[in-house]
Amino acid sequence: MEIVEGIGIGVAAVLGALLILFVRRALVTRSGGIIRLSVRTSTLLDGRGWAPGFGRFVGDELRWYRMFSFALRPKRVLSRKGLAVERRRLPEGQERFSMPADWVILRCTSHHAPVEIAMARSTVTGFLSWLEAAPPGAASPRLASQDWPAA
Repeated sequence: MEIVEGIGIGVAAVLGALLILFVRRALVTRSGGIIRLSVRTSTLLDGRGWAPGFGRFVGDELRWYRMFSFALRPKRVLSRKGLAVERRRLPEGQERFSMPADWVILRCTSHHAPVEIAMARSTVTGFLSWLEAAPPGAASPRLASQDWPAA
C-alpha cells in the first residue's frame, strides 16, 4: 500500500508542477507582445547552451522568460538603448538539432555582455523594427552590420 501512495504523491507533484508552469505562462503572456525566443546561456561547448523561452516586449525592454521555470520575473532583460545586432547567421552543427529549421541566430552586443538570441525568421523583422524604433528625439540604435548573409 505504501508503494501506491508514493506513486500517487509523485503523480500529484508532477501534475501540480505542470499546472504551476501553465498558470505562470498565462500570467506572463496575458497582455500580449510575446515571441518565441531562445537565448544562449552558455558558450562552453559549440552549439550548446541554448535555453528555450519566450520574450515579451515592454516599452524599451525585451524581457526573456525561460520556458520551464517557476519564476515570475524574467531571467534576462535586454534594453533597446544599449542593444545592437552584430551579425545574423543560421544554426550550425549541433544547433540545428536544438531549434526549428526556420530559425535565425542574432549575435547582439549590449551594455553588459554579448548575447546570442535565436528566433523564427518571420520574427526577426519585427524584432529589428522594435530595435530601431525610438521615441522622438532619442537616438536610435543601429545595426552593427548591414551586409548580412541571405537567410
